[in-house]
Amino acid sequence: MLKEMERHEEERLCGKCRVDCGLHSYNLRDIFTWRLLKTIAMGQILSLLICGTAVSCQYLADAGVETPMLQSFLNYVLLLLFYTTILSTRKGDRNILHILKTKWWKYLVMGLADVEANYAVVKAYQFTTLTSIQLLDCFVIPVLMLLSWFLLKTRYRMIHFVAVMVCLLGVGAMVGADILAGRDQGSTSDVVLGDGLVLLSAVLYAVSNVCQEYTVKNLSRVEFLGMMGLFGTLISGIQLAVLEIGAVQAIKWDCRISMLFAVYALCMYALYSFMPVVVKMTSATAVNLSLLTADLFSLFCGIFLFHYTFSALYIISFVVITAGFVLFNAVPTYSALPESGSSEDDPAEVFADHTAESSSDHLLPAEKDPQRPETLIPAAAAAAAL
Repeated sequence: MLKEMERHEEERLCGKCRVDCGLHSYNLRDIFTWRLLKTIAMGQILSLLICGTAVSCQYLADAGVETPMLQSFLNYVLLLLFYTTILSTRKGDRNILHILKTKWWKYLVMGLADVEANYAVVKAYQFTTLTSIQLLDCFVIPVLMLLSWFLLKTRYRMIHFVAVMVCLLGVGAMVGADILAGRDQGSTSDVVLGDGLVLLSAVLYAVSNVCQEYTVKNLSRVEFLGMMGLFGTLISGIQLAVLEIGAVQAIKWDCRISMLFAVYALCMYALYSFMPVVVKMTSATAVNLSLLTADLFSLFCGIFLFHYTFSALYIISFVVITAGFVLFNAVPTYSALPESGSSEDDPAEVFADHTAESSSDHLLPAEKDPQRPETLIPAAAAAAAL
């Protein structure tokens, strides 16, 4: 009997390897869960969608078409036709008229930040290099963490900051591979202006993403996308008419050009539709960490489509960024405020909630440990100022 008890205890301890994260230790079975695999998979789907937009943009640029605002406009129109239409058919305080009466200026700010963030980063390619853009665009992550800390009351542990540093090291490896491969696209006509536009874009993206996280976790995914479609269409349409009307008229339309525009618009529409689901499961910061691999997917496609030079550093970069993303999501963040639920029964949101609820299922059956600290609640609630 004594030997049997000792053998059982040895098997239990062998399966309960622990890692220290701050003041607590976490069972590896509590870290490598189905939720983590789902989060990684969904984040990479977002990266693949961004890769689709990048490849279609590259083909359009090769064809002499440079109309970033028109491309964004098409995406916002699709959001308008689907999600804004849904809002228009609803009744009560979920109807678009009620939302416009009470929160129109908030969604105007969100739409303006999103539209101008997209425009600023594309415009930066005319003044600075791809290397500078890849490095400075990572500025969105610390800005996101700072805004989340103050506005969403999200609290991070030391392991989260370490994970971000690991991801940024992966970006550094990717940039190093670009330099060794001589892939220095872009321009150097006004580097200071170009770098400033990238930093401005990063700040605006952070503002838009924090607003998105608050809205989808506390209000409604459909409300966010519907209002983004409305104000995004309005703002980008005005900007398109002012800045790109000549470039649009100069386009030599054919089946190939039309198909490239369609691919770009559909990829962006899918990205905007799917991203709130992932944000609701995790956080805006975690999603942006996963999107760091988008450039790598674009590079891998470029090796076959545009004959880019391959470097082993690209593989290393992908592994390092993925490891940092896993590290960030392995230990949940928590909020200093209580979580408030969504106000609507939207099928996609129900699916996201169900996914999050079932995400604690372990890859291996975890044993009960009365001394193990409680899992911290995910970051969700936000300040009413948004």
